[in-house]
Amino acid sequence: MAIKVANNQSLTAITALPSAVSGGAMTLLETQTASSSATLSFTSDIDDTYDEYVFKFYDIHPATDGVPFQFNMSTDSGSNYNITKTTTWFNSYHNEAGNSTTLAYGAGSDLAQSTAFQNLTESIGNDNDQSCSGYMHLYNPSSTTFVKHFITRINLYQLSDYTADVFTAGYGNTTSAVDAIQFKMSSGNIDAGVIKLYGVS
Repeated sequence: MAIKVANNQSLTAITALPSAVSGGAMTLLETQTASSSATLSFTSDIDDTYDEYVFKFYDIHPATDGVPFQFNMSTDSGSNYNITKTTTWFNSYHNEAGNSTTLAYGAGSDLAQSTAFQNLTESIGNDNDQSCSGYMHLYNPSSTTFVKHFITRINLYQLSDYTADVFTAGYGNTTSAVDAIQFKMSSGNIDAGVIKLYGVS
């Protein structure tokens, strides 16, 4: 049997995928816009409809200078955000002058069996042009067998003149279904920004 090879390295005019191929479609479930908001809480739409949920962060701007962006999980529809978590956290940064860089593990931002809110960034500046943007993936939150894994990647304008790329991952150490997520700053309000929640099929 001859093997046929496509040599032009491009495909055009595709109108449908074969039924065996998954497109990984994302369905927008909810959008929340901060306006001097103490928290942004997603207390619906996180259920067994999807095995993966994605939060996208757009220009999250703190009211207070030099504060991290954080999150926590709930198993009681948002009455309490106190899930025990074990996490890992590292970042890279580079300043505008090009004379200060790092790639490092952040031992002060990880958690070891803690119910505290998890830092997703370093200290975001609150100048008018400063913010953070990125995403968080939450996997199979409705499982009653396994712990709840998540990964995030966020870029921020840190304090004066640094860009920081922050990677956070870990698990909520619960076999109860997670049904709500809350985001906030470590201190002060979320002055502005948008968070969108998607389900991934």
